[in-house]
Amino acid sequence: DEIEKLAGAMAKVGLSQCMQSKWLRIDKDQGGKYFRTDTAVSDAVQQQLSAVVKGDFPPKPELEKLKRRKLVQAANYKTYSVAKGPDYAPQRAKAATDITQEMMLDGSWKSARFKPYNFAALGQDAGAGRLHPLLKVRAQFREIFLEMGFEEMPTNRFVETSFWNFDALFQPQAHPARDMQDTFFIKDPANCLTIPSGYLDKVKATHEVGDCQTGGPQDPAATPIKSLGYRNTWSEAEAKKNLLRTHTTAISAQMLYRLAQEKEFSPKKYFSIDRVFRNETLDATHLAEFHQIEGLVVDRNLALGDLMGMIEKFFEKLGLRDIRFKPTYNPYTEPSMEIFHWHEGLGKYVEIGNSGMFRPEMLRPMGFPEDMQCIAWGLSLERPTMILYKIDNIRDLFGHKVDLGMIKTNPICRLVK
Repeated sequence: DEIEKLAGAMAKVGLSQCMQSKWLRIDKDQGGKYFRTDTAVSDAVQQQLSAVVKGDFPPKPELEKLKRRKLVQAANYKTYSVAKGPDYAPQRAKAATDITQEMMLDGSWKSARFKPYNFAALGQDAGAGRLHPLLKVRAQFREIFLEMGFEEMPTNRFVETSFWNFDALFQPQAHPARDMQDTFFIKDPANCLTIPSGYLDKVKATHEVGDCQTGGPQDPAATPIKSLGYRNTWSEAEAKKNLLRTHTTAISAQMLYRLAQEKEFSPKKYFSIDRVFRNETLDATHLAEFHQIEGLVVDRNLALGDLMGMIEKFFEKLGLRDIRFKPTYNPYTEPSMEIFHWHEGLGKYVEIGNSGMFRPEMLRPMGFPEDMQCIAWGLSLERPTMILYKIDNIRDLFGHKVDLGMIKTNPICRLVK
């Protein structure tokens, strides 16, 4: 106790080390007094610490003891040695990357230091254009049509007349689709200049009374249509109104009319993939403009089975084999069918297209014979693209809100055939 009073808290540690080194002994007969046993004391711990200061470390067991006693601790120190290198210069000069005209003129290129080329480095992005997902999917659909022997129709005209967009398709002038809330009409020029006069008269008569003066190069028999028509007054002024086409079938009607004017009939298979416009309420699945895919076949004595077989073959090339049909109504096709396919994610059949056979009231005024039929089907381009690229909102695919980063990084499209 007297030692602890004199040396403080370190007395207990010092006594423990002295007893361990046998420098002291305790005489219990004299009341526990301490007596010195060795006159020559050698402090090994002090020697080890002095060696550590000089960078000479004791064996690992002894070093661990010093760590446990918190006499030493491990620490990392970084040291640097600075010396003049081979490229040392009093003034720093930037290495040249190219030989310039000035270097050639003054001869400085001979002594200039050039930066070495890194042939493993990636080149700078050239900023080239990228294909939109719609264009990639469109190319796949186009390839399928061409493989099936179809001919692409020229659809590079967005403005059409009401005549070709509606009247030539035997769509009544009182139909709701012709209202301003569903169709974009052109303000200037508001009307077209010409419509084939003879054909216009036949279309007017078919609308009003259901029959017209049939016949033509391919229809010498000129049998009557035997239709009732719509029994209303048909307006030429209404037919001449210009509009943004609501479907590419307006182009199909013109192609069929030209085909009917040829001297001899030849079967044809047409397709188109282009933009159409409708005055619809914008939401996650609808826009005022979208792309329509359309295919049609014109030949003699076609039946509903030919239409169903052609549709099944077309969708089979898309990898869709479980196809079903449901009767529906279209103004210019009869019979008409909606096309459904089983959706694994939704667990139900979903509509993927529409189809039908063009009515005689549409084909006979053009000049086709009675035994000539035309089968057609169509679907949108946006819906399969959204499914392929897992896009939930159509506005993220097409329009001013599209992310340009998505356009640059979207993967290639390969439809399962």
